[in-house]
Amino acid sequence: MSETKGITVALNVRLKPVDHSNLPHQVNYSNVGIAQGVAYVDFGFIEPALVGAIAKSARGGQAIPKAIDGQLVTRVAMGVDVLARLHQQIQQVLVGLRDARKAKAKG
Repeated sequence: MSETKGITVALNVRLKPVDHSNLPHQVNYSNVGIAQGVAYVDFGFIEPALVGAIAKSARGGQAIPKAIDGQLVTRVAMGVDVLARLHQQIQQVLVGLRDARKAKAKG
């Protein structure tokens, strides 16, 4: 049995859509939880007007609700190793955006 631990191989991956899985969904809320070695990433949508009204109430010293309702758009379950790779990919995207913003500000 050959040992492949620690080797990274780049592959071109094409994901084929199933049903309407290729359509984007608007989200403005996310939450990550881990149970039994599986990360559950919930993506949801909370009405922006509701968030604004709560912020306005808080600034005015009024009571704010202990909980609000939103819509669960999708839940993704993944192994912690996949979560770590997702974290790396998100970091790369954010660094790229930061660098592009800096380059635009200079030139």
